Amino acid sequence: MEPTTSLQDPPSAVSTHDASAAGAVSGAPSGAGGLRQALVEVAARVCAAAMLSLFAYAALMQWRAAPTRITLLLLVVTESFAVGLSLFARVPVKRDWRPLAFICSMGGTYYFLAVRLAPGMQLIPETVGAGLQLLGICWQMFAKVSLRRSFGILPANRGVVSRGAYRFVRHPMYLGYFITNIGFLLVNFGWQNMLVYGCQFALQVVRILREERLLSADPEYRSYLHRVRYRVIPGVF
Repeated sequence: MEPTTSLQDPPSAVSTHDASAAGAVSGAPSGAGGLRQALVEVAARVCAAAMLSLFAYAALMQWRAAPTRITLLLLVVTESFAVGLSLFARVPVKRDWRPLAFICSMGGTYYFLAVRLAPGMQLIPETVGAGLQLLGICWQMFAKVSLRRSFGILPANRGVVSRGAYRFVRHPMYLGYFITNIGFLLVNFGWQNMLVYGCQFALQVVRILREERLLSADPEYRSYLHRVRYRVIPGVF
């Protein structure tokens, strides 16, 4: 099912990073407020592009020193999808700027800046880890094609999406991230990376629960919750 609605209507499915935040969000300002918001939007996207570029450069330097480390290249591809597509997402009418939402969104998205790129302990072969990453990337692409331009980082009202990957789990993008992250972690294992990914997983869980709590005030979204039972991992969560 692919419902349609205006941005002012209550959402019935998911569409921020994986959900549309409803309630306790700021509306679209006009005049000076609109200019200020536009400048913030431009600055945020420029900073995101700069951080992604620095990370990609560091990862590629590590890969040049050890060309067999395919997981490094796939990590760059994964983060380029996650951050790169948000640079071209449409500007939402509403967005949740509250501190907890901001911390969970930024931490859950830009965690890769803290990942240790130097070689670590290989718990599984490089090719197996790369295979997991490719599987996760393909699933992310499916989820993002389902979202189209409704993708973003902060919780926001960008429209309604319940097609494609959203018919199977409520937050398919997070499932793709989980698979790719596990693939990289098991090939590049170490205490720093374990801590980084552990914190990232925790932030994503908080992010998911927060998004769903905001959306559950809408009866149409509650109907979607009944139709699609699991959030990320079928049969588990």
